[in-house]
Amino acid sequence: MPKSADISLPDPSRWKALVFIAVAQLMVVLDATIVNIALPTAQQDLGISDANRQWVITAYALAFGGLLLFGGRIADLWGRKRTFVVGLLGFAAASALGGAATSEAMLLGSRALQGAFGALLAPAALSLLAVMFTDAKERAKAFGIYGAIAGGGGAVGLILGGFLTEYLNWRWTFFVNIPFAIVAAVGAYFVIREPAGSRNRSSLDIPGVVLSTLGLVALVYGFTRAESAGWSDSLTVGMFIGSAVLLAAFVLTEAKVKSPLLPLRVLTERNRGGVYLSLGLAIIAMFGLFLFLTFYLQVVKGYSPVTTGFAFLPMIVGMIVGSTQIGARLMTRVPPRLLMGPGFVVAAIGMLLLTQLEIGTSYAGLILPAQLLLGLGMGTAFMPAMSLATHGVNPEDAGVASAMVNTSQQVGGAIGTALLNTIAASATTSYVASHAAGAGNPKLLEMQAMVHGFSSAIWWAVGILAVAAAIAFTLINTGRPGAGSAISGSGSGEGVEDEDEVKIPVVAH
Repeated sequence: MPKSADISLPDPSRWKALVFIAVAQLMVVLDATIVNIALPTAQQDLGISDANRQWVITAYALAFGGLLLFGGRIADLWGRKRTFVVGLLGFAAASALGGAATSEAMLLGSRALQGAFGALLAPAALSLLAVMFTDAKERAKAFGIYGAIAGGGGAVGLILGGFLTEYLNWRWTFFVNIPFAIVAAVGAYFVIREPAGSRNRSSLDIPGVVLSTLGLVALVYGFTRAESAGWSDSLTVGMFIGSAVLLAAFVLTEAKVKSPLLPLRVLTERNRGGVYLSLGLAIIAMFGLFLFLTFYLQVVKGYSPVTTGFAFLPMIVGMIVGSTQIGARLMTRVPPRLLMGPGFVVAAIGMLLLTQLEIGTSYAGLILPAQLLLGLGMGTAFMPAMSLATHGVNPEDAGVASAMVNTSQQVGGAIGTALLNTIAASATTSYVASHAAGAGNPKLLEMQAMVHGFSSAIWWAVGILAVAAAIAFTLINTGRPGAGSAISGSGSGEGVEDEDEVKIPVVAH
C-alpha cells in the first residue's frame, strides 16, 4: 500500500479522542496554579514553615520540568496512548496521596509524583494530536481548542482553587484531579487508536536522560532559589553554572549518540526553535502577572479567594475567543507569524495598561480591558504555536518535539515567577527607602510600595512580550497550512516543505 494512502482515511474517533486529551491537558495546567490559592491553609494545617512552603510549588515544577524530555521520549518509544493512560492513572494516585497528606514530607512527595506523571502525559497528549489530525483545517480546530486550554487553564485553576479552598478545604485542590484523570484515562483507553508505524523503537539514550534531567532541574531550582535567597547567593550561582555545564554536555552528547533523547534536528529547524523560544518568553510574562494580580486583588483590594478567581475570567474569555475564533479560523489562511507576532503585541498592550496600577485603580476601567487584551493576544498566539511545536517532524519524533514546547512553558513559568517577583521586591524596597521620611501612614506607604513594585515588574513583562513578538516575526517563516502539496509519498513520514508550506506528519498503517 502506498505510504500516502491513509491521508483520505482520518481516524474516525479523532474528535472523541480530542475531548479526553483536552480534559487531561486541563488537569495538568490547572494543577500549576490551583494549589497556589490553597497554599496558606495547607501550610497552617500541616505546620509547614515559611522557608519550606515554596517547595509545595517547587517540587512539582522540578519533577515536571526536569522529566519532560524523558517523558516525551518514553511516549515515542513505548506508545503515546499507553504513556498517556499510565500518566493519567499515576497522576490520580499522586493527587489522592496529596489530598490525604498528614505531614509536610507526604505532601511534598505527592507533588513531586504529580510532576513526574505530568511529565509523562503532557507530551503524550500533544503528540497524539499531532499524529491523529493530519488535515490542515481540522488540525487548526483541534489545536485551537488545545491552545485555549493550555493558555487559559492556569487562570481557571485560580478560580477553582479559590472556590474549593473557601467552600470545602485545601485537600480538594488535590482530590478534584481524580475524576478528571479517571474519565480521561478510561475514555482514552477505549477511544484513542494511535496510528501504526509512528513509534521510535531506538534504544534509550541514558546519558541524555541524566544530563537533561539534572540540567533542567538545576536551572529551575536556580531561579526558584534566587527568588528567596537572592541572585548573588552562592548556591544560586552554583546552580546556574551547573545547569549551563550540564546542558552544554547534553547538547554535545546528542550530537554524537546514535539514538539521541532530543535529536538536534528538532531544535534547529527555525520555526520550531522560534516557537519554543517565543512561547517560553511569553509564559515568563504571564506567570509573573498571575502572581502580581492575585496579590494585588487580595491584599490591596481585599478580594476573597473566590472573587479573586472570578476576577481572572476576562482573561480566560479572551484566550478562548483568541484561540478558537481568531487563531483557528485564520490559521489556514495566513502564515503563523502573522498570528503569533501580532498576538504577542496585543498581549503586550494589555500588559502595558497594567503598568498604570495604583491603589485606587478601577477594576472595570483598567484591569478588565487589560485582561481582555492579554487573553485575546495570548490565545491568538498560542494556537499556532501549539501546532507548530510539531511542525515538520517525523512521527517518531512527535513525542519529544511536544515535550520541548511543554518544557519551554514549564521552565518559563519557573523563571517568570522568580525573575519578576525579585524585580518587584527590589522596587518595593527602594520605594519604601526613598519615601519613608515623609510617610504619615506606614500602612498606606506599604501598599503604595507594593503596587509600585508590581508596576515596575510589569514593565519588564511588557519588554519580554515585545521580544517574543520580534522572535515570532523574525524566526517563524513557514507559510499557511495547505498552501501547496505538503504531503509526500516518499515514506519519510514528513511532508515536502518550501517557504510557504507546513509539513503535516503522515503515518502509514
